[in-house]
Parts: sequence; structure tokens; C-alpha cells
Amino acid sequence: MNLIDRMLQAKSWAIIGASNDKQKYGYKIYKCLLDRGIDVYAVNPGISELLGRRCYASIKDLPIKPEAADFVVPPRIGEQVIRECAEVGIKNIWLQPGAHSDEIVHIAQQLELNVVHHACIMVELNK
Repeated sequence: MNLIDRMLQAKSWAIIGASNDKQKYGYKIYKCLLDRGIDVYAVNPGISELLGRRCYASIKDLPIKPEAADFVVPPRIGEQVIRECAEVGIKNIWLQPGAHSDEIVHIAQQLELNVVHHACIMVELNK
């Protein structure tokens, strides 16, 4: 089983950059996982609630340690958050198109995290 298939088995996710703007991928991905019955947590310091559920300011504020984190933020923001993921023990990182850079992938590898950075989770879930 490849890394993408293994990561898609995760039962709990944090969406870094979740959004209440229905046009943005931070909303679409959050709703897609929620609709599939996956335990999903929105992370965005700029909003307090998404689809009737609490939105957390930081990965460190989550009530559980999710199995994976999906990044829908610019790489400069992701570089800080990826270190927080490592600190709290989240090993599986999915960088959506537009959220990855060579630097953030390098940081993830240095931190010994599993990182997907060449695929969209919604496309992969719908295969």
C-alpha cells in the first residue's frame, strides 16, 4: 500500500486553513471529509465555527491528536504549523496543491513526517 492509500485510511484529520468561504478548498475539503463520516477538526485562528462545529485557533488547541493533517495554507504559514504538528505527534501531513514548497517538504522530511505533496485529497478520495 502506498503512502496516499495509507493516509486515506486515517479516521481523524485536522484541516489547517479551514474556511467558511464555500468557494475555497479549506471549506470543500473540510465538508468532503465530514460528509464521509471522518472525524475532522477545523484549524484557523480567523474563524470560530465551521458548519456548526468549533474551529480551533491552533493545532495545539485540538481536543485530540488527529491521525493526519491536511494543509490548505500558503507554505510560509505551513512551515510553522508543520513544526507544531511534529511537536504534538501528528506524523501524517498532506500538503494540498498550492500549500507545498520545496522548503516545507524538506522540513517535513527532517522532522521524519510522512508527507504527501503532489495530490489533492478530494481527487484521491473520489478514485
